[in-house]
Amino acid sequence: MTHKLSRRAFLAAATSGLAASTGRPDEVTIVEFSDSGVRQKSVRVSRIVKSESEWKKQLPRDAFEITRHADTERAFTGRYWNLHEKGIYRCVCCDTALFSAETKYDSGTGWPSFWQPIAKENIETAEDRSFGMVRTSVSCRRCEAHLGHVFDDGPKPTGLRYCMNSASLRFVRLV
Repeated sequence: MTHKLSRRAFLAAATSGLAASTGRPDEVTIVEFSDSGVRQKSVRVSRIVKSESEWKKQLPRDAFEITRHADTERAFTGRYWNLHEKGIYRCVCCDTALFSAETKYDSGTGWPSFWQPIAKENIETAEDRSFGMVRTSVSCRRCEAHLGHVFDDGPKPTGLRYCMNSASLRFVRLV
């Protein structure tokens, strides 16, 4: 006896198999924010998974290399390192709200630096042992885009420095 699988059932099975094989959930909880920076609500959303070619079509080359291959832009070259306007910074890949300009400060490093994310639920951190050092990498929870690193040499009240790549962010000016 032959069973026909509907397209929806096939996609659901394929997605759950991918999540099981990678050990990553296929849904995540993030906090939504309006473009004016107002916290909306926590929502459960599908993790965004795309192929390399899909990301390449969507992103400029520098953003692709940084967000998908954990590259780093040169200091003092990104478009946001010296930006001092009010607004929020969203993920360039999936538009998830990541940082508020209210927590941005001049760290002297040449990268946009923040003392906390807009919502801890919207980011993930992991140990990064590349280049012969131990650091903590920061990525977008929804699409796993590499954003930068977090260090423990930041200002009060957190003592943290979220050192991000401009190419991984999209700034939305408050109106």
